[in-house]
Amino acid sequence: MSQTAIKTEPNPYGEAANIPLENINIADPKLFQQNKIWEYFLRLRNEEPVHYCKDSDFGPYWSITRYHDIMAVDTNHQQFSSSWEHGGITLFDQLDDFQLPMFIAMDPPKHTVQRKTVQGIVEPGNLKNWENLIRKRTGDVLDSLPRNEPFDWVDKVSIELTTMMLATLFDFPFHDRRKLTRWSDVATGRNNKDIVDNEEQWRSELLECLEYFTKLWNQRVNAEPGNDLISMLAHGQNTRNMKPMEYLGNLILLIVGGNDTTRNSMTGGLYALNLFGGEYDKLLEKPELIPNMVSEIIRWQTPLAYMRRTATDDVEIHGKHIKKGDKVAMWYVSGNRDDEIFEKPDDLWIDRPNARRQMAFGFGIHRCVGNRLAEMQLRVLWEEIVKRFPKIEVLEEPSRTFSAFVKGYTKMMTRIPN
Repeated sequence: MSQTAIKTEPNPYGEAANIPLENINIADPKLFQQNKIWEYFLRLRNEEPVHYCKDSDFGPYWSITRYHDIMAVDTNHQQFSSSWEHGGITLFDQLDDFQLPMFIAMDPPKHTVQRKTVQGIVEPGNLKNWENLIRKRTGDVLDSLPRNEPFDWVDKVSIELTTMMLATLFDFPFHDRRKLTRWSDVATGRNNKDIVDNEEQWRSELLECLEYFTKLWNQRVNAEPGNDLISMLAHGQNTRNMKPMEYLGNLILLIVGGNDTTRNSMTGGLYALNLFGGEYDKLLEKPELIPNMVSEIIRWQTPLAYMRRTATDDVEIHGKHIKKGDKVAMWYVSGNRDDEIFEKPDDLWIDRPNARRQMAFGFGIHRCVGNRLAEMQLRVLWEEIVKRFPKIEVLEEPSRTFSAFVKGYTKMMTRIPN
């Protein structure tokens, strides 16, 4: 009797298939550092798009992993609060004796008036004025890079360019600008032993940030209003009487928002173009695709993996009962790989027709206030790269951040061929 070979479909979930659904903890930072998240998110989107994790370092939480569900939660601030008083925007709970109010972690009406105080810094007129400065700095950094020898793109390009821009936004002493990078890393690295040894060090360094910026506040509040973020906060009707920890909270928001997101997209974009070499060739042939490519890079990278909300009512989504007080993580990084929205979502596709539908900036009232500035920085970087270099090679897999919140890179060795 002849035997017919049984064809088996390849397992799309990899190691994620071997774990019972109820035991999946997608907020495990090791999964992000080891770049193993994709199969887990694929399984959750397909099998349990509203998923409850009962045990994690952050306590129990819900995961929302499909594009349209994330959008629905993100725009429903009546039932899903971002307020620091309910826990804020990360799965970490606020500490009773170290609470950091910030406008992204507030609900209306206070959120609205504080956001309005600083959003003028990214109005179209300011962006237009800054473009020449950004282009000059970008060109200078690229021209300073070594040829035909390895260097760390994260340090030499991504951190340097974003930190210079941050220093400009704050009118921060330029010689100390790397302090901003350190404070950004510390702010999001509370559980990262590569950054801080313990919670005491985490608090101490953030209080150093507050002390430094308080001196700048005192200078600006006694001067004429300027066109920088500290002056805007110091003179703003709805921010000038902030308590110190609220000032620190808003500083951390602006530092992380202006640093980690753009910095990791600058690295992720070069990494992706090396993974998908045909797209790199397409870019060199058609540099007019750069604006669309920027949106696609942000989609593919998704530099902040999630935002948290806290349910303020009992809510049902897809038959799952989310209780009042439950933590809910909206996984933007998963929504941006949802194949119901994006064809071949794991591929970088620089002329993707719907790249601008990427959700890395969020939706609704909490949509990233600096999204246009981030897009401009990335656009200018790639416009200046293609003027200079036929190719920039990534030499090895990058080192990734130990974090489920910041989806980033700590090192990426690259080379510019002669």
